[in-house]
Amino acid sequence: MPQHDSAKKRVRQNEHRRESNQARRSHMRTMIKKVREVEDRDEAARLLNETKSLLDRLAGKNIIHKNKAANYKSKLDRHVSEMEA
Repeated sequence: MPQHDSAKKRVRQNEHRRESNQARRSHMRTMIKKVREVEDRDEAARLLNETKSLLDRLAGKNIIHKNKAANYKSKLDRHVSEMEA
């Protein structure tokens, strides 16, 4: 257990950040699933734009790696482009 006040504060901050990041990653996964599950191409394209924006924001805040965000975006782009109109 931390003894110094600054170390105790750091533990509190880390716990708060962990919960926040976990919620953001969960939201990201939900958005990705929505894009993959939707049948309508126009709806998928709209959701894709929202998801890409979210992935860029998470990569910018180092919640996910920028290459992982790029991989997700590429796979989702391919998925939507292969859908029948």
